[in-house]
Amino acid sequence: MKILLLSYRGNPYCGGQGIYIYYLARELVRQGHQVKMMVGPPYPESMDGIPVYPITNFNFFGRKTGFLPPGNPFQIFSPLHFYEFVVTRFNSFPEMTAFSLRAFKKVVELLRHERFDIIHDNQCLGYGLLLLRALKIPVIATIHHPLHIDCGIEFEHRPHLRDKVRMALYYPLLMQRIVAKRLDKIITVSNKSAHDIERYFRVPRKNIRVVYNGIDLEAFRPLANIKKIPHSLIFVGNTDDRKKGILYLLQAMQLLEDHIKLIIVDGGATRKEYASRLVRKYGLKDRVIFRGNINQNKLIDLYAAAQIAVVPSLYEGFGFPAGEAMACGLPVIATWAGALPEVVGEQGEGGILVPARDPAALAFHIKGLLHDERRMEKMGELARKRIAENFTWEKAGRDIIQAYQETRRAYR
Repeated sequence: MKILLLSYRGNPYCGGQGIYIYYLARELVRQGHQVKMMVGPPYPESMDGIPVYPITNFNFFGRKTGFLPPGNPFQIFSPLHFYEFVVTRFNSFPEMTAFSLRAFKKVVELLRHERFDIIHDNQCLGYGLLLLRALKIPVIATIHHPLHIDCGIEFEHRPHLRDKVRMALYYPLLMQRIVAKRLDKIITVSNKSAHDIERYFRVPRKNIRVVYNGIDLEAFRPLANIKKIPHSLIFVGNTDDRKKGILYLLQAMQLLEDHIKLIIVDGGATRKEYASRLVRKYGLKDRVIFRGNINQNKLIDLYAAAQIAVVPSLYEGFGFPAGEAMACGLPVIATWAGALPEVVGEQGEGGILVPARDPAALAFHIKGLLHDERRMEKMGELARKRIAENFTWEKAGRDIIQAYQETRRAYR
């Protein structure tokens, strides 16, 4: 099949959507299909010969000063750039809308000399996808989870009315609901996400296909040559994203002995304030180590050195940090939130599940597990086994191709 993948953010280190598009593209090519990618910044560094069409974005949302486009500052007056600039001044986030419209324009150019069997969007759900459907090509989208979840959690953690208004302006909830209902098929990454897509987007369940993400088992693996750091925990995620639950993990750290250390790996946006502020507030400066934007090899080294991975999220559509830690042979303490139970599996085998928003439960199980080295070792072995049996990119690729074929047959 000739497949065009769209992702408004394309770098594997920008979050779950970047990881998804990177590994999915590689796997589809490995299975013999022709893949091209159309991505927004941050762009992937290398895609092993897969053609990548970069879609320009000057990140007006992230720049309050120095926002004029480099080289030719008058580019700001072109319609889409000017639209992005204006709406970002009101804290709206137009990146998805603008990406989809630019992608439509680029696809029209490409169709002059080639064709595609399917166009597969990755979580953008911008209005441009509806224009793409008019080109008589099936358009499907992966929705990792509805942004309504993010918005609700942000509301919960931001007490001031001004901040709540900013959050309401930020999330393009109406656009995504309008677009999602009109696409040919929705792929999602867990049964929990499928339920929430049906609830928030009103997409019929028969139009939703669950395909679990894969984990790169060759990269994420136990490393016997790296010595474990005694009494060490690791958290991986965007600490400014309230749904990742860093607040409750740091509160749990207050309840644990001083010799227990936490490594926080946060490769998200550059300006981080929330977790650092909490660390100072709770007096944890000597017990929490921040690691910023590191490469995959260094991340795997940190997993290998830690004794327990903690995933205290309030919601996960899938939960790459849990899956990657388990693939590295780490026991995981995660919450019952979102799809984490689907990833972690039976209670007490590859990991331990605790209620979300419960620092005392986190602290209790962290302390108990750290005092039982044999149990940690056995749980890590079972964790690796579960990921290898259930979450591979080979299986995900096959299932997605089947969804493509079903969509094309229905489209005809």
